[in-house]
Amino acid sequence: MSKSYLLLKNTKLVNEGVISHKDILIVNDRIERIDDSISMPNGNCTLIDVAGKIVMPGIIDDQVHFREPGLTHKGDIATESASAIAGGVTSYIEQPNTVPQATTVELLNEKYDLAAGRSFANYGFNIGATNDNIEEVLKAENSRAAGVKVFMGSSTGNMLVDNIASLEKLFSESPLMIITHCEDESIIRANTEKFKAEKSEPRAAWHPIIRSREACIASSSLAIDLAEKFGSRLHVYHISTAEEAMRFSTEPLIDKRITAEACIHHLWFSDEDYAEKGNFIKWNPAVKTAADREAIWKAVLENRIDIIATDHAPHTLEEKSKGFWEAPSGGPLVQHSLVAMMEFYHKGVISLETIVQKMCHNPAILFGIQDRGFIREGYYADLAIVHPSTPWTVKRENVLSKCGWSPFEGQFFKSKVTHTIINGQIAYQNGAVQPTAYGQALDFIRRR
Repeated sequence: MSKSYLLLKNTKLVNEGVISHKDILIVNDRIERIDDSISMPNGNCTLIDVAGKIVMPGIIDDQVHFREPGLTHKGDIATESASAIAGGVTSYIEQPNTVPQATTVELLNEKYDLAAGRSFANYGFNIGATNDNIEEVLKAENSRAAGVKVFMGSSTGNMLVDNIASLEKLFSESPLMIITHCEDESIIRANTEKFKAEKSEPRAAWHPIIRSREACIASSSLAIDLAEKFGSRLHVYHISTAEEAMRFSTEPLIDKRITAEACIHHLWFSDEDYAEKGNFIKWNPAVKTAADREAIWKAVLENRIDIIATDHAPHTLEEKSKGFWEAPSGGPLVQHSLVAMMEFYHKGVISLETIVQKMCHNPAILFGIQDRGFIREGYYADLAIVHPSTPWTVKRENVLSKCGWSPFEGQFFKSKVTHTIINGQIAYQNGAVQPTAYGQALDFIRRR
């Protein structure tokens, strides 16, 4: 079999806490050599001069909803992974609340089959817990599941896990990392009934009051208490309150058993934005106050929060345009997560090194993703190339997600992803998805 060569010259390489100027030689799907200067090898070699651009490991998004199977009018694996690679995302972990829900190993494997040869990015899937499938989850250690997703609130179908006996069995015996969505459903229901009884003219600004900080804190506190009681490995998705953000340790990630994620929308928006954006920034957990946003940022920079992700969850424009009570929560974000973080870099809020740590290195470490998340000789060649000063504006016509809209519509970004390389192949280049390059199933090394 003949070898394929790809040579990146004059990189500004951001990797493992260091910015350096190197050349990178890729042979087939792996990084062969990183050096100060590398000559063109003999044979068929593609050369990309990336002078003036930033080269970093590809983004690993640990929380997306790509809607397949069963909800493909909103999005599907092909369309949403295309959107992902346009944003420099080379790997993702997708959630189990599809139709059918991935609550058995058999259904989990069917999702892997759906992604094979159709996903432009590398892929992994969580298995889902219910009150009555805990025995199935306990059999999943040798499956391809990234982790077990537990909806402790905001569930779809029968995926709300609110039985304390089921939770204790799961936290005490799960062979997989437990990953939670934390909102107390009883508090939310009580708030909903109160607003429906007492208020008129519903509006999106009610959302963080109904899906309140108290609901988030109560649920995440229960999850943390259970994890501490049983020594579980727990990862809490999309922290949205200051109180929650301060619950997590600042110790090195490798030493933690309880970890947390922040999402782009909770770092960017606040409740002040509901007046303009309305249902288009309606997420669960809700976007809350500017003070919460600042506290989440503080926790990110103090290493209390370990990962930055998206919770990409497309709905159609028609669905999001309904009244407040009917409009679903969620929105598309994978195409714009990296360039949004680059805006914070330009403002001096976060360094390039920390962006790479939170979006590339740490997801690989936490989930035990083999040979990805770092730019190292011998690792898979998953890379994002960003021009830091190529301004552009988000418009509906340049949104690749199947739903065709973005909460960032009209936003001016200073930086632009110019290339995304996946398994040594150019998957995205200068605005175009390359239809011949596809991702692979992620390999997970189990940590106990």
